[in-house]
Amino acid sequence: MASIHEILNRQIANFSVLYVKLHHYHWYVKGASFYTLHAKFEELYNEAAGYVDELAERLLALGGRPVSRMAEYLKLSAIREASGTEDANAMVLTIAEDFRMISAELADGIRAAEQEGDASTADLLTGIRTSLDKHAWMLRAFAGQTGAPAAASDARVRTV
Repeated sequence: MASIHEILNRQIANFSVLYVKLHHYHWYVKGASFYTLHAKFEELYNEAAGYVDELAERLLALGGRPVSRMAEYLKLSAIREASGTEDANAMVLTIAEDFRMISAELADGIRAAEQEGDASTADLLTGIRTSLDKHAWMLRAFAGQTGAPAAASDARVRTV
């Protein structure tokens, strides 16, 4: 199992790449949903930036060293950069999937923190996960999809 320091650095990397991806989508979204998505992507990249800071400060409080360079983010992150070819619907669904992937990783991090007796880190990750799950649901609904994707279920995550 990964250490708390590794878990936090992975999430710093995830949210840093996600921040850049959301900015890209904010600038390049087109079509009938432009105004809605332009504002939503801005809201989400601001939230992602806040998470980077919270995660890094938690890691520093635990005596760790947060990653802070783009090369490190890209190496550690499960999130991939925007391709630059996505239409508005693909942007929405890609972000929903990114949130699902991060949520699954956060579930693992919560368990690791609880096993280490680190309730503060578990609480931080739980709060972030709750927000991402809600955003993912709303983005899927915006794109006309209903229900949670099978891979996002807690039952699957618990068996890891």
